[in-house]
Amino acid sequence: MLLSEVDGAEHPREKLGIAELDRVLGGGLVRGALVLVGGDPGIGKSTLLLQAMGQLCKHGKRVLYQSAEESAHQIKMRAERLGVSTDGFYLLTETSWDALERARLELRPDVIVVDSIQTVAASDLDGQVGSVAQIKAITHRLMEMAKSTGTSVFVVGHVTKDGNIAGPKVMEHMVDTVLYFEGERGGAFRILRAHKNRFGSAREIGVFEMSSTGLSPVKNPSELFLSQRGSGPGAAVVTSLEGSRPILLEVQALCTPCPYGNPRRTTLGFDPQRVAMLCAVLDSRAGLSLSARDIYVNIAGGVKISEPAADLGVALALASSVAGKALPADMVLIGEVGLSGEVRAVSRPKERVSEAAALGFSRALMPRSHLSVWEPGEAPCELIGVPDINAALTALGFSA
Repeated sequence: MLLSEVDGAEHPREKLGIAELDRVLGGGLVRGALVLVGGDPGIGKSTLLLQAMGQLCKHGKRVLYQSAEESAHQIKMRAERLGVSTDGFYLLTETSWDALERARLELRPDVIVVDSIQTVAASDLDGQVGSVAQIKAITHRLMEMAKSTGTSVFVVGHVTKDGNIAGPKVMEHMVDTVLYFEGERGGAFRILRAHKNRFGSAREIGVFEMSSTGLSPVKNPSELFLSQRGSGPGAAVVTSLEGSRPILLEVQALCTPCPYGNPRRTTLGFDPQRVAMLCAVLDSRAGLSLSARDIYVNIAGGVKISEPAADLGVALALASSVAGKALPADMVLIGEVGLSGEVRAVSRPKERVSEAAALGFSRALMPRSHLSVWEPGEAPCELIGVPDINAALTALGFSA
């Protein structure tokens, strides 16, 4: 058909009743979408999907939940603990694709959950349960079913030791959306991150708090991540743009003399290669001797920062640790640092500063080129523009 003949009307999204999950999906669940949810064992994948399906059932939707790993009794007990609505909630504890297909034809559900894809097999296919051939074929069949019938499908995927979803990589290319659960199993917080989304931003995150009653959305992640921030040397506050919203995070840095001949560079939540680069810039451009020190950098809260806008915060946190002098508690740091020491512009500075001002920060240290973005008197807090890392150190009272 001609492109002009295609119906361009936007299909309405189905709200799942969990605000952070709806945000990560791009505003809700699209009819006929195939969504892959991955994460470590015990991280909360099944719990979140069980809660979301219960919310759909409250609004009259029909759900088919296939679990090949837990018994019906186990799921029933969890559903009661979570307060999940069971009206219209159908449970299938089978590992057979044929059983799933028969149940789908009989029930005509609005949403199907397959938990997990590695435990489902079709009798007419070669290979054992969980083999590459089985996973690829089952995913293809689910995709065809979702597109032809308009049934939305959630698929749970196990991950390998490296953190990748087990099975062929083509599985991630076939689905519409790939969501990853991040966080420590023993911790209270979980982060749901979109790695691929045909119906929304592929950088959106949702933050949840795990409790005895399930996963609860966190409305203000910035306030949560900064609630226990330190005030001593080596602590800095930066902004990370995650999808449609900026989030404020605490960077922790520690520089200690190396008692041995091979200094360590250890990072959690930040690219170790960027830390090595920032150490070289501070050493070469600012005269801070870091080559004989052990370097430790941590992003508090278990969040991973992938954008360079946190460079300035990481660099100044390192300088703060070396000098033994704390950074101002009311200041947020924004900017990318280049190899020549220049502080470079980042995207959407207005949103970043507004988020910081809303949380009570009265000063923002940023690239000098960003000062022209605001009209006189428009900025929500004091803006301090710097051209390079030396100017930033001087503005903070460190020797540059």
